[in-house]
Amino acid sequence: MADTLPTPQLKLVADLVALFLTELFNHLLSTATVLKVLKSALITPLLKKPDLDSADPRSYRPISNLSVVSKLHQRIVFRQLYNYLSTADLLPRLQSAYRTHHSTETAVLKVLTDILYAVDDGDLSVLTLLDLSAAFDTVDHDILLTRLKVSFGIRGAALDWFQSYLLNRVECVRHGSAWSTQKIVRFGMPQESVLGPVLFILYTAGLIDLVEGYGLHPHLYADDMQIQGSCCRPLSADQLQSTLSACLDEVSDWMRSNRPQLNTAKTEILWCSTTRRQNHLPPAAVCVGENHVLPLTTVRDLGILIDNDVSMRSNVSLTVSGCFAVLRQLRSIRCSVSDSVFQSLVVLLVMPRLDYGNATLAGFPTSQLRRLQSVLKAATRLIHRSFRYEHVTPMLRDLHWLRSLERIDFTLAVLVYTDACMVWRHGIFPTTSSLSLIPTAAVSGRRHPCS
Repeated sequence: MADTLPTPQLKLVADLVALFLTELFNHLLSTATVLKVLKSALITPLLKKPDLDSADPRSYRPISNLSVVSKLHQRIVFRQLYNYLSTADLLPRLQSAYRTHHSTETAVLKVLTDILYAVDDGDLSVLTLLDLSAAFDTVDHDILLTRLKVSFGIRGAALDWFQSYLLNRVECVRHGSAWSTQKIVRFGMPQESVLGPVLFILYTAGLIDLVEGYGLHPHLYADDMQIQGSCCRPLSADQLQSTLSACLDEVSDWMRSNRPQLNTAKTEILWCSTTRRQNHLPPAAVCVGENHVLPLTTVRDLGILIDNDVSMRSNVSLTVSGCFAVLRQLRSIRCSVSDSVFQSLVVLLVMPRLDYGNATLAGFPTSQLRRLQSVLKAATRLIHRSFRYEHVTPMLRDLHWLRSLERIDFTLAVLVYTDACMVWRHGIFPTTSSLSLIPTAAVSGRRHPCS
């Protein structure tokens, strides 16, 4: 059904309905029930791209909407659940999604640091990126409830509430003025729900112990999974490949028994070494289920490109080309907007591309960092309407912009400061400390091992 109390209207009458909603939520929590109206979702299909065939159902992306009161109720439960999991140290320590101070950047930094430690010691390293198909839609409610009880100690009224929340959910589809009949949702996490993401990471927490049992290093971000391993001698590469294949087989078996689907066709494998040892990298395919996956020279991990020599040149090239493409588009409207508006557009559209994942470039050769600096120079000259060969240092100072190398150092400093604040507040180090995420070359003061 449609939401009868949209968010703007709720904010207008918040002081009038706050007491009523408080009483309602307390009653639902004490009785461990969730009203049917709060478990109803309205699905609106939207075309993925304007040029797609509107008569083909595969051209649409289903957008599920829950009532704002339902999400408020879930937010209350989420805060209690998250506080319980954090206090009891039950959150998966190598799952970075939907957690404070755990982003895609820190996840890639953790994986890249493991690779750099191995490569810096002269070892070979392998990185496997697994792809799950419609992972949130395949969660089995009965398995999840059992896992909440057995693995995370949620029992009594709390478990009864989650059972009421998950079971007998309904949804219907609205297209224009037409409405479908309501159908019961027997599997999956409700889209747009507050509790769905954290319940999903609890559902897949067992994968971490499974992978570590093979001596490999897993890291998860939502439904993205990375598995990293290394071997000390090139002759051990075959043994590592066999171990990885056995691990992937067991992961595939776990997926089949727990309903998530492993998309072996989109699984990627990357062998890494120094430039001098590139000829030692195994060229043979790795067996993943019924498919054989050939190693690649470059993979994209959470939006960051990683090369097999860990040089990060592909990522720099992609960043620079993307930034210059945006600058060329902005140049066409330079004379149509004010200086302040144009500067805001550059900050919003160019700087996030330039800064995303820049901590992975710590210890990178200066010759490559100059390519990032060229983006800053072009953006600065475009804002100030200056000539191509005019010195940019005064203009950078006027904009309060750091140079490319200084921006990397600033990102690393923020990571260390964030960890220091967590230590000061809680008295313990976080499970995935930012201090351990800084690449080896940056910690030791040496150049990048692959430069």
